[in-house]
Amino acid sequence: MQQMVETKAKEAVAAATAGVSGEKVYATCIGCHGAAGEGGVGPKLAGQEVTAIVDKLQRYKAGEQVGPMTGMMAPMASGLSDDDMQAVAEYVNSL
Repeated sequence: MQQMVETKAKEAVAAATAGVSGEKVYATCIGCHGAAGEGGVGPKLAGQEVTAIVDKLQRYKAGEQVGPMTGMMAPMASGLSDDDMQAVAEYVNSL
């Protein structure tokens, strides 16, 4: 089951990040973090600093236990490049 989730997450990230734009990358995040980054299943992202968001995404990608949602976030972050992370962080910061 976990492998299926990871595969689906990687496919969603790959589709969303074609032609890197923060808005495209964020399309895979809306379900948990809200269209305006207001939070929901996941925490509120709007207003967070770019460096803080990039740091968390890098830590998820590296396999670190960041918090209770690591199991959901690690597969999502695993398909992101550094450019993707920067783009989505800048987009989220603008929400």
